[in-house]
Amino acid sequence: MKKVISILVIALAFTLNSNAQDKMMKKEAIKTIALEQIKGEFTQKGLTLNEGTYVFEVSNNHAADEVGLVLVEKGKDATNPENHIKTAYVTQVVKDGETQKTNATKLVKGEYVYFCPLNPTPQYTLTVQ
Repeated sequence: MKKVISILVIALAFTLNSNAQDKMMKKEAIKTIALEQIKGEFTQKGLTLNEGTYVFEVSNNHAADEVGLVLVEKGKDATNPENHIKTAYVTQVVKDGETQKTNATKLVKGEYVYFCPLNPTPQYTLTVQ
């Protein structure tokens, strides 16, 4: 009986350790992309990324009192908030001189556009390969 309990304890320990490692690997898989806004534009005029999960870190370098980020699949109406990828919104508007992050956003192969409606910028292409 002691042998069976010992085996079960060891098996449970391996399972818990494996789950912890899986969670750590998932956290490591999230990459951060820095985007800077200046008056009327992003300094990054386009991006090419691999499929994966990203957090966007948006900096307001005296672009406007407040800025943000909108990400939309290319070809969809970017003016319609229903088409916006909500996880790619910054969690708080980015005040002048500050930086804010978005939630984790999973991107699959395809083309997207990103822009800021608060500091009206052009729409830039984000390509996921």
